[in-house]
Amino acid sequence: MLYMIVGEDRPDSLAARQAARPDHLKRLKALRDEGRLALAGPNPAIDSPDPGPAGFSGSLIVAEFESLEAARAWADADPYVAAGVYSRVTVKPFRRVLP
Repeated sequence: MLYMIVGEDRPDSLAARQAARPDHLKRLKALRDEGRLALAGPNPAIDSPDPGPAGFSGSLIVAEFESLEAARAWADADPYVAAGVYSRVTVKPFRRVLP
């Protein structure tokens, strides 16, 4: 089943986000290579594809996991969590309708 993982960045977390990004992307690429990643990306803090020093307000990941518990465990092990980038992480089942 698909699950959405929404991470909300804490204020002034851009430097921590940038430092943890290589490890974060490595995990996402592993999901992609396993055919389990539907989509992933950050939320710019301003209305721009490149927010510069404004940074990001969070991230969205939609991926396939065996269970809600497995999705939560994967989210809890994210390098952004360990680096203190996220102030809150929400994990919910997701049902794709379109496309």
